[in-house]
Amino acid sequence: MSRSLYIPEDYKSSLTLRETQHAIKYIKDIFQQALAFALTLDRVSAPLIVRKGSGINDDLNGVERKVDFDIKEIGSDAEVVQSLAKWKRMALYRYGYQPGEGIYTDMNAIRRDDDADNIHSIFVDQWDWEKVITADQRTIEYLKDAVRFVVKAVAFTKRKVRLRYPVLERRICENVFFITSQELENMYPDKTPHERERLIVKEHKTVFIMQIGGKLASGEKHDGRAPDYDDWSLNGDIFFWDDILDRALEISSMGIRVDANALASQLKEYGAEDRMQYEYHKMIANGTLPLTIGGGIGQSRLCMLLLEKAHIGEVQSSVWPDDMVRKCSENGIVLL
Repeated sequence: MSRSLYIPEDYKSSLTLRETQHAIKYIKDIFQQALAFALTLDRVSAPLIVRKGSGINDDLNGVERKVDFDIKEIGSDAEVVQSLAKWKRMALYRYGYQPGEGIYTDMNAIRRDDDADNIHSIFVDQWDWEKVITADQRTIEYLKDAVRFVVKAVAFTKRKVRLRYPVLERRICENVFFITSQELENMYPDKTPHERERLIVKEHKTVFIMQIGGKLASGEKHDGRAPDYDDWSLNGDIFFWDDILDRALEISSMGIRVDANALASQLKEYGAEDRMQYEYHKMIANGTLPLTIGGGIGQSRLCMLLLEKAHIGEVQSSVWPDDMVRKCSENGIVLL
């Protein structure tokens, strides 16, 4: 196949299609309640589209093409969101949230340039959350505590799922191993970032890789990050070991967001200082927007992990290449 597809040996879903649909709803109901309780979050509504050129849409790695279209009644173009990283921080300001309070929402997006494989789809669904913090909470320890809350919510949800579906026997490791991307490169200097992730997560099962976005000692980046929402010194990704796929599975990207100093520094490093023309960036620079922490948690990936599935298409309705659909069907992987 031209695309990467991993077929686990002798794979067979533990749940029927109907059980799977029931379980997906159960997971989403349980997890979002656990997350909201752990982080003190209110559920809010969120946009699917934003105005083109507003500076609110997420640029991801800066190369992905956004889905855009013209709006007859407005006379200008709109874009389907790629994430809500910037919108959430603006919403906290507009809604008057205070330190210790936050929001979460269902985010649906289309990322037309994403690969299609076991864990990637052009349709992205995740819980996006954001919380107001104080200046003295912009620390690694505060970030680590937030990571532990997210992991505990995942582990709690898995326990509930196992009680309802005893055939799902795998467990979630609640002990998070923390490591920076530079420490990881030092451990495995001859490996690629993805190879390093696999090695460290296979060993420790639940891992938070910190400080992603800037260049490492080698001159390379561990992974790309937009320069205008995460503070690259205070962010990271949560990984769980997936026994079904025999790989590290990233469930969440999260971090403490840029303040005025981090924004200026990262825009300069990224060569994107022209973004300071946008209202969002000006409001960070002048201290209008609150300091925040936040992230996204993949809904379909979490369902994959907890329901012990081999392909994201088993828990999500999307569009797949014909050869992938055929190969999955031949090997007992039933796509929704």
